[in-house]
Amino acid sequence: MKKTALIACVMMSAVSFSAFAATQISKDEADHFKLTSLGNVNVSTSGGTVSSPSDLHNKLSKLADDKGGQYYRIIAAREHGPNFVAVAEVYKDARQAVVK
Repeated sequence: MKKTALIACVMMSAVSFSAFAATQISKDEADHFKLTSLGNVNVSTSGGTVSSPSDLHNKLSKLADDKGGQYYRIIAAREHGPNFVAVAEVYKDARQAVVK
């Protein structure tokens, strides 16, 4: 029984470590914390796969992660037919050490 509980805990922690995703922030937060910009990402017409604000945030978060960012700030967004489209700036914390 204890072994099963231990395995469950290890599996849950492995899932939680991989669940980190880029977080949406405001321009004021980016300025206040002196975050480093990594450039922009955009979500364009997606054939209906980004059809709600939550889909849009999930997609922007994934794109920011893929770019190596921890945060993103939406610069522009709108609903375009059945899709949401947006441009966001991606940031990382400049205080983190660069790992090579």
